[in-house]
Amino acid sequence: MNAWFKFYVLYLSFVALSFNCCNGQNMKEEDFSRLRQKMVEQQIKNRGIRDANVLAAFIKVPRHIFVPAEYRNMSYDDTPLPIGYDQTISQPYIVAYMTEILKPHKNMKVLEIGNGSGYQAAILACVCK
Repeated sequence: MNAWFKFYVLYLSFVALSFNCCNGQNMKEEDFSRLRQKMVEQQIKNRGIRDANVLAAFIKVPRHIFVPAEYRNMSYDDTPLPIGYDQTISQPYIVAYMTEILKPHKNMKVLEIGNGSGYQAAILACVCK
């Protein structure tokens, strides 16, 4: 994992933790981790996503830090969620599908601009430059 990605996730974790008035505030990291694993198995793998690097990225990237506090308990649901300004964070499967069809690899450079919450960019940072 590159240093930029580590910094980005740490920064977003700090921002997310700063807003502790959320429905998911009583959830622990292991709860989110379990839900993330379930999301990958049921929503992503079961719909045909096979790229091992893409699947690993979805296990690694904590979607709940990209979701506003009031929706955090729904972070791993099979649905887009509002992120403000009439925008949404895309449904996990859609992000996985968009990522897999790129056929990403470690030497590929990807420029991602204005894709909303930053979740897609974090996923891409795991599989590309």
